[in-house]
Amino acid sequence: MAILFQERAIDRQFASFICRESGVTSDLFRILVSLASSAVGRGNICLSLADCAGEPFSLDGKEIVVPDVDALEKLLRSMPTVGLPGQHCPLVLDLHGRLYLYRYWRYEQELAGNILQKASMQAAGIDEAILQAGLARLFRGSEGEKSDRQKEAASVALHKQFCVISGGPGTGKTSTVVRILALLLEQKEGPKQKIAMTTPTGKAAARLKASVNDMRPALECTNEIKLAIPDNVVTIQRLLGAVAGSSRFRYSAKNPLPYDTVIVDEASMIALPLMSALVAALKPSARLILLGDKDQLASVEAGAVLGDICSAGEEGSEASPMSSSLVKLEKNYRFHAGSGIAEISRAVNAGFGEEALALMKSTTLNGIAWQELPDREELRRVLAKKVLEGYRSYLTAESATEALERFDRFRILCALRDGPYGVSGLNSTVESILAGEGLIRQENREVYRGRPLLVTANNYSMQLFNGDTGILFPDPEKEGALMAFFPAPDGGVRSIPAERLPLHETAFVMTVHKSQGSEFNRVVMVLPPLDSDVLTRELIYTGITRAKESVEIWADEGVFCRAVRKKTERHSGLGNALFISTSRS
Repeated sequence: MAILFQERAIDRQFASFICRESGVTSDLFRILVSLASSAVGRGNICLSLADCAGEPFSLDGKEIVVPDVDALEKLLRSMPTVGLPGQHCPLVLDLHGRLYLYRYWRYEQELAGNILQKASMQAAGIDEAILQAGLARLFRGSEGEKSDRQKEAASVALHKQFCVISGGPGTGKTSTVVRILALLLEQKEGPKQKIAMTTPTGKAAARLKASVNDMRPALECTNEIKLAIPDNVVTIQRLLGAVAGSSRFRYSAKNPLPYDTVIVDEASMIALPLMSALVAALKPSARLILLGDKDQLASVEAGAVLGDICSAGEEGSEASPMSSSLVKLEKNYRFHAGSGIAEISRAVNAGFGEEALALMKSTTLNGIAWQELPDREELRRVLAKKVLEGYRSYLTAESATEALERFDRFRILCALRDGPYGVSGLNSTVESILAGEGLIRQENREVYRGRPLLVTANNYSMQLFNGDTGILFPDPEKEGALMAFFPAPDGGVRSIPAERLPLHETAFVMTVHKSQGSEFNRVVMVLPPLDSDVLTRELIYTGITRAKESVEIWADEGVFCRAVRKKTERHSGLGNALFISTSRS
C-alpha cells in the first residue's frame, strides 16, 4: 500500500520554490525536498535517504516508488539547488546520504566545530594546589563511592573549557554544580570571574536558583565564598538578548557574551538552533558546562543535541577530547535502592516493556502504581478521586503563596494535546469534577479563582516565559480582585493583571513535554488508548522522573509496553561529526 504523502503548507511551498529554482517538474524531486522540510518539523535535523528509499508514495493521485539511495543521490547531485558540504545552496547532501536544509547543516557544522575546539582546550589559570584542597574539602566523605563521579565531574569542569555532566534525577547534578561554583571562586582569579547560569525555560531557571540558595549554607567553604556564589539564573533567550520580532540575538560570535563561565541546566531540552547560537556567542576562552539527563525527551524543536554530544563522548576513545569532557553521574541520592520510581525508571530506560509493566503492578515496591485505562464513559468517575486528593489542598489555600506551593505537589501528565485523553479533554474533565464539588466556580471559563496557568509564549517585558506556571487568586491588596500570581526570583510571589497575561492555557493537566524542568511530589500519567508516534521510551521515562515520591500510570498494557520498546530516533549528523573528528585526533 502506498504511503499517503501528507505535506504541511510550508513544506509544499518550499518544495515548489526549490523546483522552480531548479527548473524541474520532477515529482520525485518535489517529494524529497518536501520530506527534507517536514523532517525538521518532526524534530530531525536532516532527511535520511535510506528511510524513504524503496518506499511507495501517493502524490496527487499518482503512486511513485522511490528508487534506491544511489539513484536518489544521483538525482539530487544533478540539481543546481543541491550542494555538497561547504557549498552555499538551499539544500546540502552530505557523504552519508543525509539531505539538509542549508540552515540546519550550518547550525550542525558550526556547533560541532565550536564544541570540538572547546573540548580540546584546557582552562587557563588553574592553581592545582588550591583546586585539590577544595575538592578534598567540598567532596569530603565521597571517597569510596562508585567512581567518585561528582568529584570527577567537578575536576573536569575546572580543568577543561567544555564539560558535560549527565545523570538522571537525584544523581546530584545540581549539588555538583554548586560545588563547582565554589571551586571557581576559590581560585586566585575567582573574585574576577564572571559566571552566568542559564536554562531553556523560566520554570527550570527558578528551580536552579532555588537549589543554589538551598545548598549554599551547607558548603564547606568561607562565608566570603558563599556570599560570592551567584544565584541569578536566566533563560537562554534572555542571556543571549533575544531581539523582539526576529530570530536574532544581541550576542553572537561578533559580539560575544562577557562571561568567563557559562553553566547550562536542563540541556536535553535545547534545540539545535538555540544551542548553536549559545555556543557561538561564547568568548574563545570561556568555559561551558552542560547539565542534563540524556535519556529524557529531546527538544520539541529540531535536534537531540545533548544525546548526540553524549553519544560522541561515550563512543570515542579514552584519549578523545569528547570522551574526557563527559562525566555520567550514576549513584542516586534521592531514591534508595529498591525504590519503585528508581526501578521502573531503570526498566523503562532499558526498553524492557514487560518488565516495566510487571514492576508497575508489583505490590512489593513503594511509590508506583498501575491503573488500567478507563474507557471514555468511566474516565470522569475513576479520575475524580485522584483529582480531589491532588487539587483540593491548593484550592482551599488562604494565600497565593500557599496555593502555589501546594499546587506543585501534584500533577496529571499526558502525551497528547487533543482528545479525551489529551490536555484539552482532561483539563475539561478536571474542571467539571472540581466544579461539581464546589471547589471552583466557573462563571467565566477563563477567569476564576484557583485557575492554574501555564504560559505558552515568552514575554520579556513581563518576565514570563514558556513553561512558567501560575494561579489566578484574589489579591488582598487589590480589594480581592483576581490576579495572576507567579513565583518571583527572590523566592516570593508577584502578581500580574489577568488581562495582561501572554498566551497561556489551563494547567491542571499538562503534556510530558511541557513538564520538563519541573518536579512534583506525586504524578498521575495518563496515556491514550491507541499507539501514537509521540509514545516513546523517552516520554514514559521523562513522565516517571517528574515524580519525587510516587507515580501512577494509567494506560493500556499493550500500548504501554510498545511505547517503552520504542526509542526515539532523530536523524542528525552531529554525533557523527563529533565522533569522526575525535577519532581522527
